[in-house]
Amino acid sequence: MEEIIKFFKTPLGINIITVVIAIIGIVIISKFIKRIIPKHIADTSSKYRARKLVNIIGYVTAIVVILVVFSSQLSALNVVLGVAGAGVAFAFQEVIASFAGYLVLHSSSFFKVGDRVMLGGIKGDVIDIGLLRTSLMETGDWINGDRYNGRITKVANSFIFKAPVHNYSGDFPFLWDEIHIPIKTHCDYVYAKEKFLDILMEAQGDFVQVAQEHWDNMTAKYLVENARVDPFVFMRFDENWITLTLRYVVHYNKRGGTKDWIYEQVLSTIRNSDGKLEVASAAFEITAFPNK
Repeated sequence: MEEIIKFFKTPLGINIITVVIAIIGIVIISKFIKRIIPKHIADTSSKYRARKLVNIIGYVTAIVVILVVFSSQLSALNVVLGVAGAGVAFAFQEVIASFAGYLVLHSSSFFKVGDRVMLGGIKGDVIDIGLLRTSLMETGDWINGDRYNGRITKVANSFIFKAPVHNYSGDFPFLWDEIHIPIKTHCDYVYAKEKFLDILMEAQGDFVQVAQEHWDNMTAKYLVENARVDPFVFMRFDENWITLTLRYVVHYNKRGGTKDWIYEQVLSTIRNSDGKLEVASAAFEITAFPNK
C-alpha cells in the first residue's frame, strides 16, 4: 500500500490521477449537457445530432487532456511510440478506417440519420451512425416492397471508402417509378393512354410541383439534365400485345402505397371501359397432337 501511495506521489502518478479526474469531469459534464438538450431542442433529428456533437467534443477533449498531461513523458518515448503506432495502425486498420468514415459521414453529405440508403446490397433507413458502425432498419429481403422487415443491420463505416453508397433520400428525396400494363392489340390505345394519364395526375396532385422544386435545386447544384418529373404514359407493342408504361415520381417511402392505389384505379378503368380495354396475356395455340 505504501508503494502505491509513493507511486502516486511521483510525477507519473500525479499525471495519471489528473487524467482520471479530468475524464470523470468530462463524462459528468457530457451527461449533464445531454440531459438538458431535450429541454431546449424539440426536433428529434436535431436532438440526435446535438448528442452526437457532445460525444465528439468529449472524446476530443479527453485526447487533448491526455496529450497535454503526458507531453513531457511522450517526448522521451518517440521512437517506441512510433514503432508501436505502426504496429497498432496495421492491426487496427479496419477500426481506424471505420472511425475515419465516422468523421467523414458527420462532415459530408453521404447520408444522415433518417435517410434511406443501400450499403453493400443492404437497403434500409439509417437509425444511428456510431463511431465504428452505422445501424440500418432493414427493408425488403423476404418482405416484398420497401417495408421494414424488423431486422437491424450494422455496417462498418469503412464501407463508404470501398463501395458505392446509394442514397434514396438525399438532395432529391423522390424516385421515378413505373408500372407496365399489357393490353390486347385491338384495344383503343389512345383511350387507354388518356385514362391512365388521368390516374397518374390524380395520384400525383401537387406532389409534381414539390418534386419539380427539388429537381430545380438538383440542376443548380449538379451537372445533370433537366429531367421530366411530371407523369406520362408511353407505349410499345409487338405481335402479342401493346404495353403501356405509366411513369411517375413518388416519395421514397410511399412507393408501395402509391403503386397499390394506381393498380386499383387501372383495374377499375379497364373493367368500366365497355370492352375498349382488355388485359393481354400469353396464349398458346396447339396445331397438332402427337400420335399415340
